[in-house]
This record gives sequence, C-alpha cells and structure tokens, in this order.
Amino acid sequence: MTFTRRTLSRRNLALGLCAVPFLAACGNGIGGRGPATIDARVDATLSQMYSDYPATQGLASKAAGILVMPLVTEAGLGFGGGYGRGALRVGGATVDYYSVTKASGGLQIGAQQYAHVLFFMTEEALQTFRRSPGYAAGANIEYAIPERGETLAAETTTSLAPVIAVIFGQAGLRIGATLEGVKYTRIIP
Repeated sequence: MTFTRRTLSRRNLALGLCAVPFLAACGNGIGGRGPATIDARVDATLSQMYSDYPATQGLASKAAGILVMPLVTEAGLGFGGGYGRGALRVGGATVDYYSVTKASGGLQIGAQQYAHVLFFMTEEALQTFRRSPGYAAGANIEYAIPERGETLAAETTTSLAPVIAVIFGQAGLRIGATLEGVKYTRIIP
C-alpha cells in the first residue's frame, strides 16, 4: 500500500481528533460541577504545593495574584493538545475562572497530567492578564523548578520576573511540561 502526503495528513488529523475524547475522560474538569468543584481542586492543589515546596508560600505572599490550574491533561500522537480549568485568586479569594488550552505538532506520542500555578508578581502583570481576551503564555514567564522549595525564594531571576510559573505533580508517559504556546481564556463554569 502506498501512502501519499494527503493520506498521511488525513490520518494525522484523524488521530489528533481521536485524542480529544481521551482528554475529556482524564478528569480535568470537563463536565464538572462548576465553581465549587474548581475551587475545591484549587484549594487541594495549593495545599499540596505549599506542603511539598514550602518556599512557594513566600512567592504567594508577595504575588499580586495567583492562577491555579489543578490538573492539565495533555495527549499527542503527531498532533497533540491539552486542556484544564482553574481559578484566579487575588488576596486569597477567587475572582475569575479560566481554561487553559494547548496545541502542538511534531514528533510526539504519549499523555501526561500536571498542575501549574502562575504567580503574578506585579500588579501590571496581573492587570495585563485580566484584561487580555486570551492570554498567551510565552517568553514573559520565568520557570521555577520546584526540586527544592527553599531555592525558589532565593533566585534573583525569579524574584525579578513579572510572572513565575511553578509546574509540579507530573504523571504520565510524556517528557517535559512547559507553558509556551498555552492560551488562557476566562470562562463561566
């Protein structure tokens, strides 16, 4: 059987579309019970992060706002995607709910889940995020790798960054998790 470029493109598209139901089935909040479910997941995620990485409490106390995505599910086979829902908290209270979506293409296979928290370290960064109709994560985010919670507060690069991302709780068969190419959109759960 000879495969043409057109056949491969259709096959990849079909495989990519087949991944969508698997993302929905991974418990990432699709079809959840709304705000109460999201808030409970956010509380549990913050408790886990503060317990495992104590220095994140210092980041939280200095942040103008915190976006918590308790569970992001990614899957890919050639083409990939990801989805999750979470909440923006200012002063410890939820002010808005957001979804996160991610699309990717290239040599990839597998699935993974992880949690991530964005710390908006300046009021300007927080307002830019809140005013954006669809905030795209990219070069303006500094990653803090939470291997040792103590090192997060001491790093000069993270203490000066307007947005700090902490990614943790990774599980699955896909390597790495970054927020580049991720889009955040305000939702009504």
